[in-house]
Amino acid sequence: MTTSTPGGIPAPATPVGEVAGGPGRIAEDSVLGRTTIAASVVQKIAGIAAREISGVYSMGGGVSRAFGAIRERVPGGGTGASNIAGVQVEVGEKQAALDLDVVVEYGVSIVDLARAVRRNVITAVERMTGLEVIEVNITVTDIHLPGEDDEAPAPAGPAPSRVE
Repeated sequence: MTTSTPGGIPAPATPVGEVAGGPGRIAEDSVLGRTTIAASVVQKIAGIAAREISGVYSMGGGVSRAFGAIRERVPGGGTGASNIAGVQVEVGEKQAALDLDVVVEYGVSIVDLARAVRRNVITAVERMTGLEVIEVNITVTDIHLPGEDDEAPAPAGPAPSRVE
């Protein structure tokens, strides 16, 4: 769609500040400076957005969750891009691709949960960063059963006798 200005000069079909084909960068970005978004920022946004969905018990596989728990106990070990358990990203200048590892609550429809997580992650990342999310791959690594982690640890020492 091309329109004309009062002087008869064709006006651009795309409004100033937008890029044809979707939500793009502001045009002044290239003239006044450059904005770079670190992969760790996209990882955090995606991790938070995924956990917002009811039915997601946790992020990451068993090994990454265990290492994450250990890292959090070490002073200064709980920061950095590699510490976002269950979220891997590839970030380009205009696009991002994400891989998520999730543990779901037992009884939740995994297909519906994956659809909701994918939609929430794409919306959050695109809204906050302006990057186009080209894919969100979700791997369900485990199912959390009710009462699995809710039980109190066994008392230290010899087990009490069950009979008198």
